[in-house]
Amino acid sequence: MATGCEAERDWWRGACLYEVYLRSFQDSDGDGEGDLPGLLSRLDYLRDLGVDGLWITPFFPSPMFDSGYDVSDYRAVDPRFGTLDQFRAVVEAAHGMGLRVVIDQVYSHSSHLHPWFVDSAAARHGPKADWYVWADPKPDGGPPNNWLARFGGIAWEWCAARKQYYLHNFMIEQPDLNLHNPEVQDEVLDIMRFWFDMGVDGLRLDVANFFMHDPLLRDNPPAPVSERPANPYYLQQRLYDRSRPENLPFLERMRAVAGDRMLLAEISCDWQVDRMAEYTAPGRLHTAYSFELLGPVLDGAHIARTVELAGAGDSWPTWAFSNHDVTRVASRWGAQRVKVLQALLMALRGTVILYQGEELGLPHSDVPRARLQDPEAIRFWPNHRGRDGARTPMPWDEAPGLGFSRAEGWLPAEPAHAPLCVARQTGDPGSDLAHCRKMIALRRATPALRAGDFETVEAETDGLTFWRRLNGQSVLCSFNLGAAPRPVPLMPNGRTLAGAAEGGMLAPHSYWIAEAAR
Repeated sequence: MATGCEAERDWWRGACLYEVYLRSFQDSDGDGEGDLPGLLSRLDYLRDLGVDGLWITPFFPSPMFDSGYDVSDYRAVDPRFGTLDQFRAVVEAAHGMGLRVVIDQVYSHSSHLHPWFVDSAAARHGPKADWYVWADPKPDGGPPNNWLARFGGIAWEWCAARKQYYLHNFMIEQPDLNLHNPEVQDEVLDIMRFWFDMGVDGLRLDVANFFMHDPLLRDNPPAPVSERPANPYYLQQRLYDRSRPENLPFLERMRAVAGDRMLLAEISCDWQVDRMAEYTAPGRLHTAYSFELLGPVLDGAHIARTVELAGAGDSWPTWAFSNHDVTRVASRWGAQRVKVLQALLMALRGTVILYQGEELGLPHSDVPRARLQDPEAIRFWPNHRGRDGARTPMPWDEAPGLGFSRAEGWLPAEPAHAPLCVARQTGDPGSDLAHCRKMIALRRATPALRAGDFETVEAETDGLTFWRRLNGQSVLCSFNLGAAPRPVPLMPNGRTLAGAAEGGMLAPHSYWIAEAAR
């Protein structure tokens, strides 16, 4: 059993974090964008939901080419979101409610307007000349290799001043930092210290597998595909532009600075689940999540296999079924499955992340083309609708704007969200919100669910049953993900914690969680 000091140090292990997409959470000043004072005014909602902490998306100065993931100052707050003092107030209030605070950090790339890049692009010689990834053209004037950018086109942009190309794995306005340079690494570590000194409890590391590139700039080989995707990015195997072994020593440096403060890596666009165990090996990051459970297909066998592989050895994974980059769960996997998926997420071994509005069962929004903000959606319309549909304003009530803002939001409020708003669901014991609160509370109150081992009993496309065990407590978790009744593979003596299995059968889209008698 963990001591009090160990429990405090390892608060993140088995915790449930709530992702606050700040720009769409709560507007306090009527400019149509969520902000820190708005978040402060809604912290009691997160406390009452029962989560252990919140992850706040970027609020740093940015020209907003990619909704804040193009940072122009790593040690400040963008005025549209508030001030450093207001951020301190959020941290202080959250801690007063027992909530931990995790913030996004974007170290793979910066904004092209960051002073570092302005200096680096000006000349080949100077203090910041080697702070970004520069390369000479091929003899024919073309880019140095065949790498493609995540948001379309080649991953290289010509700079007339330097007469070289710079690497951008995402937008042209997001040049990649050269983290092979020890000076850049040192600067990143100092930025980490700055935010830890501000009181944050952890950092979510955006696209952490993109930190390093192949120094030899070798071409990526073609990917085996059955048909051509809308985005040509997926026509290559990403062997040399991301997920490089050179990344690992830098992760160890980051962990040495963070100590007991959580480092959570996003392993982006990478479907190799063993990467999670690699990044969270002893001496590296505390935990990581990949896109393995964010895909279009819901498959119990895949979930079991993924949880087992990612949790190999001493690694501690993080799981999410939804976030600001993917289609919302209710639209992706079906509104009829919202409650069973809430229960499944809270039963998995690892830390779990609940995305803003997931507790309400919100469907994905259909953002009109004229209102799109996401560069990926704008570029690949209509074959790829992008990410804006997951980022529309949080529905607090049924008033115009859904209680998010008294002005028109930066993205339109979704009319279909009105009947699912917080005000409508609060007090309704049958609502998705009430059910989510119940499942979060069960996870917090049941040591085996929060931190126990994971042992698969049965794993099929439409069914998943597993044990969670810790210090003599054994909890059986059985889920029917399909549309037909399904038998529970075993019925232990004990007591039901949540759900039901009448006559040993699970109804469609239902679950049963039971503690075995000791």
